[in-house]
Amino acid sequence: MESEKEARATETREIWKRGLFMLLVAFGLCIGHVILNLIAVVQFLWLLLAREPNQPLLSFGRSLATWFADTARFLSCATDAKPFPWQDWPDTGGR
Repeated sequence: MESEKEARATETREIWKRGLFMLLVAFGLCIGHVILNLIAVVQFLWLLLAREPNQPLLSFGRSLATWFADTARFLSCATDAKPFPWQDWPDTGGR
């Protein structure tokens, strides 16, 4: 009976711990949206002036999109793997 209570307390603690990580990641997602909007504005201006997309911004945008997907999977409990900064930044392989 006592070990069952301990197991339940540990499980509850882990759920609260995940909730804290979810709040931190959700805050990071808000910052990510701001960064995405800034990239969109700069990329648009670059496109107007250079008539072609800025390749470093394009590459970063792809990796940011992968990070958004990783973050969404974590926040929706589809995975227990925490996204960046607990893992390496997503590498899009130059796509």
